[in-house]
Amino acid sequence: MAAKNPQSQSKMVSLSMFNNKGGVGKTTLTCNLASLLSTKYNKRVLVVDCDPQCNSTQLIMGEAYATSLYWDHADTNGVTTVKEILQKIEDGDSDINGNIVPVKSSENRFHVDLIPGHPALSIVEDRLGAAWHSLKGGDLGGIRQTNWSTALCRVIQHRYDLVFFDLGPSLGALNRSILIGCDRFVTPMGTDIFSILGVRNIGEWLKSWAELYENALELCEKAAPNRIQNYPISTSLLIQHGFSGYTLQQYITKSKQGIRRPTKAYEEIINNVPAEVEKSLGNFWGSRNEFSSAKLGDIPHLYSLIPLAQTVSAPIMSLRSQDGLVGSQFQQRDEYVSILTRLADNLISNINSPLVA
Repeated sequence: MAAKNPQSQSKMVSLSMFNNKGGVGKTTLTCNLASLLSTKYNKRVLVVDCDPQCNSTQLIMGEAYATSLYWDHADTNGVTTVKEILQKIEDGDSDINGNIVPVKSSENRFHVDLIPGHPALSIVEDRLGAAWHSLKGGDLGGIRQTNWSTALCRVIQHRYDLVFFDLGPSLGALNRSILIGCDRFVTPMGTDIFSILGVRNIGEWLKSWAELYENALELCEKAAPNRIQNYPISTSLLIQHGFSGYTLQQYITKSKQGIRRPTKAYEEIINNVPAEVEKSLGNFWGSRNEFSSAKLGDIPHLYSLIPLAQTVSAPIMSLRSQDGLVGSQFQQRDEYVSILTRLADNLISNINSPLVA
């Protein structure tokens, strides 16, 4: 990991990037935002790839690295994947593998540390589902297994300022267990009704399992007094006041007589987004800032920049002519960096003005 100022932030913040809707540019935003915060804001940043599709791992490290890791099963300098962190739990234990060796920031152009994902996370989710079933009865082992991300954050809390968990769109046991251990979450959205429906689902889902989790802790405390405090277990769900904002991915406008115009349907969706987000996630708002600050920014359509960045495994802000950047792409890159910087400023403001200290 690149040398950073260890006093740059007194407490590590863990943040999940999550929506119950795919195709909203979540991974691109996560990795580019993490890179910006590392390089321009001098933060010590870790990305944890918790999506079984492993898109963050492929974007940051490239296809050749992913092939070596997942297909050839090559020894990548002892790097720990998310699956290996969860291996003891998969084997029936309640602890994680606490020997965390990330990909170093010096080994990628994003300049962030990375815990690679793994396609087998889909299988581990079955074990986490069983753990949740045990948890609901107050079982301490089930509670500990469900708190694996809490344990992970405890292990690395002095090594980073910000940890980004890149989640898939599922409302399953894996994502629930990650959110239990996280301080904050951000919801990337697209300009379509399914993104709004996804936000509605998140609000209902969070409320339902948060109540079950708190009840489980009470049952466990009655059955085994003072045992919970011996383990890395979230006794207060920070995620209940952890919503830190959303982004809106812009759509491609249609042309009429050479002039690009938004369609009426999309305009209606865009106009409804703030009210829909506040209705579904307002109770989870985690900042003293006004709720209007929840909109972190609009994400422009990046056209050919995304496939180019994927090809060279680089953040968009670092693309240059040697990578194949040409013509108007330079201006698109610079505009994106300006937008991402404003978005980062807004996010930091929301995080640094916590509703619950």
